[in-house]
Order: sequence, then C-alpha cells, then structure tokens
Amino acid sequence: MDLGIQGKRALVSASSKGLGLGCAEALAAAGVDLVMNARGSVALEAAAERIRADHDVQVHTMACDVTTPEGQTQVIEAAEGVDILVTNAGGPPPGLWSDWEREDFIKALDANMLTPIAFMKALLPGMMDKGWGRVVNITSQSVRAPIPALGLSNAARTGLTGYVAGTSRQVAPHGVTINNLLPGIHATDRADSLDSGVASQKGISMDEARAERAATIPARRYGTRQEFGAACAFLCSQHAGFIVGQNILLDGGGTNLTM
Repeated sequence: MDLGIQGKRALVSASSKGLGLGCAEALAAAGVDLVMNARGSVALEAAAERIRADHDVQVHTMACDVTTPEGQTQVIEAAEGVDILVTNAGGPPPGLWSDWEREDFIKALDANMLTPIAFMKALLPGMMDKGWGRVVNITSQSVRAPIPALGLSNAARTGLTGYVAGTSRQVAPHGVTINNLLPGIHATDRADSLDSGVASQKGISMDEARAERAATIPARRYGTRQEFGAACAFLCSQHAGFIVGQNILLDGGGTNLTM
C-alpha cells in the first residue's frame, strides 16, 4: 500500500532503538525524511546511518535529553516545519505504591506527559498552517488497564491520554490528527528490564521469565518493533485522516477488554 507520505518530514523521539526505531524505519521505508532523537549518540548515529543506507532518505540526528528545557529547544529547532511527530520515551521504573515520592512522579510526568505536550504545542501550529499533519504518541496498554507495578507510568501516560483526547478534537478541523499507540509487551530493552526483575524476584532464568510472560499473551509471543512501526506508519499516512483521538492497542490480545 502506498502510504502517500513520500517527501514528508518527521520527528521521531527516542528512536535509536526499540519501538521508536521501528517507527523511524517504517516511516523511512515510506519515503519520509527524519529527525531522530535519543540520549546516546553512538546508538543514534548507527541507527541513522543504517536507515540512510537502506531507504535513501535524509536523516538529521539530535542527541540530547528532551526532558530538559535545553534538550527540548534543540530538538524543536531541528524539527521546525515537520509534517509528522512521533513521541516516545522509556517508562519509569516499576515498584510499589509506597516506594515513590513527589520527585519520582515529577520525573515520570516530565518524560511521559510534559515532554510530548511540549513537542505538540511547538509543532502543531505549523501543521495546522499547512492543513495537514500527523501526531502519534507511543504510550502503553496500561492507560486502558493499569499495571500495578507501573504506577508511575500509569499516572503519567494516562495524563497524556487525557490531554490528547481534548486536543485532538481541536486540531482535527485543520487536517491534523493525533492518536496514541498502546504497546503491550514487545521485544525491546524495556521488556528485558521487566523480565530481569521478575527473574531476580523468582530466582528463575531470563528465558523462563520470558516464557511465563509470553504464556499470558493470547498471541503467545512478544511483539516486534517492525510490526509496531508499520502500525505507526499507517496512522501517519494519507489513509488515516479520519482516525482522531484514538487509543489503539498493539498487545497481542493481552489487555482483556470488551471494547
């Protein structure tokens, strides 16, 4: 399927690996030029060079911490005029409700709510002026069904979801859509971190921890960054202009909901 976005330009944050990289790869395959961001320059430059070689698109990199005002300014300046925005950030650490103090919640809000909002506020006006734009926020299945050990993530990402619910309806008349992709367990560093915690807690191997988690997913496997990226690219395509303010699960059926 021709996604109709060849020649567009996209900012994809936290895109040196994992789900962000999957989105960057899929957009590049559709002919989209990229601004890629991550904290670590080595992995970021390696990913960007591979995408340039594979897809013959322009890739600008910006290695910085976008949870800081300075990092946000750098990335926003590099991404001025983009047609597509994909926001992404690693989740805060798991724990118990009694573990977290105010500072922990502020860090989670900065990474998983306030930074995506800052990017939208800065870049949406340009999209609206052009009469076309796409925003996809990578959030989590936990906004539909909270995960007890991920209280920081539950809180911050649900806050972003509420912001998007209202904002998406305000910008839609200008040809701009905002939607959220809600991943379940995918084969990423985040999954490795969570599985490592389970393995340590239960005294089992990583392979056993992965097998236990996979057995709870109806698809009986973890998702891949490639299939996640393909879903993101579709939401950014010319075919998705009537999808507004939605929260789309990519979880292999793991979130047990009727609707």
